[in-house]
Amino acid sequence: MSITTRASSGYAALLRGVNVGGKNKLPMRELSTIFSDAGCTDVVHYIQSGNVVFRASASLAERIAALVEERVHARFGFAPPVVIRTKSELASIVRNNPFVARGDDAAKLFVMFLADRPGAARLAELDPRRSPGDDFVEKGKDIFMCLGAGAAKTKLTNDYFDRKLATTSTSRNWRTVQKLLELLA
Repeated sequence: MSITTRASSGYAALLRGVNVGGKNKLPMRELSTIFSDAGCTDVVHYIQSGNVVFRASASLAERIAALVEERVHARFGFAPPVVIRTKSELASIVRNNPFVARGDDAAKLFVMFLADRPGAARLAELDPRRSPGDDFVEKGKDIFMCLGAGAAKTKLTNDYFDRKLATTSTSRNWRTVQKLLELLA
């Protein structure tokens, strides 16, 4: 049993590719239990696509992505990449979305969360014309996207950004990003 201490902070874990198209099935209650058993507190999952908010010490938060990948693999046979953001990082994302500031339709907005911050040389390889009608802006470890034709038709995919930036990514629609921050409040 874990005890919440003053040293714990709020985090969001974003798992990539779970419960999508009938593949990589992962019951969210069992995922929440994995976090709790690891020592996280105040664990809450949001929708079925691998979103978990929790509190943890900084040292546990540094290890939690690898720990969850390992435990999901042992229990379910696949290891979804896990990207972690702090509550303050999510708050900054919500405050600083350039497409919200520009007045774009929130239904077309997405954030791609990167596991690592890409270097300048890698960022220079991104093609802003890759997906006509879509727009993106990189800010640190996040890619803000406005997908004019929607997520199903974009060429701004996880695979594209992973290859170009040599990292792992997972994306969420704007509504989910806002809800995760709300759950951390």
